[in-house]
Amino acid sequence: MAQQKTSLEKATFAAGCFWGVEEAFRHLAGVKETVVGYAGGTTEHPTYEQVCSGTTGHAESVRATYDPKVISYEKLLEAFWNTHDPTILNRQGPDVGEQYRSAIFFHTPEQEAAARKSKAALEKSGKHTRKIVTDIVPAGPFYTAEEYHQQYLEKRGMSTCRI
Repeated sequence: MAQQKTSLEKATFAAGCFWGVEEAFRHLAGVKETVVGYAGGTTEHPTYEQVCSGTTGHAESVRATYDPKVISYEKLLEAFWNTHDPTILNRQGPDVGEQYRSAIFFHTPEQEAAARKSKAALEKSGKHTRKIVTDIVPAGPFYTAEEYHQQYLEKRGMSTCRI
């Protein structure tokens, strides 16, 4: 009997410096691959230096390839909200600038609906006293960051983040 091929899906999030965000997502059961890169900007094939300059419009982002039979998009959204403070505009910790903004880049209408529902539920929950500033926008081109950024924390023996 032939084995049925699994249909994998993609999810893209920006929540500050991509190193820690990637580390958190790559440990989730059902996430098959994570890639850090740049999304949401206007410059084609930007470099890290260009993105850091704040002139490209890109956010440091993580694209997760996941198996929806193992982990739902809603569970990925939960992880996303738990990796950062979504009430701070263009900043996470010591990192300041548009490239560190909070954003959900949806790939399908279903992802958009789930993201908006999740954001509304979080706002209603009272967990945060300030307004959530996370952008929910269509996923456009995603540019893979330089190799030295991929699984950066693991390469440096700093792989401790778990959600």
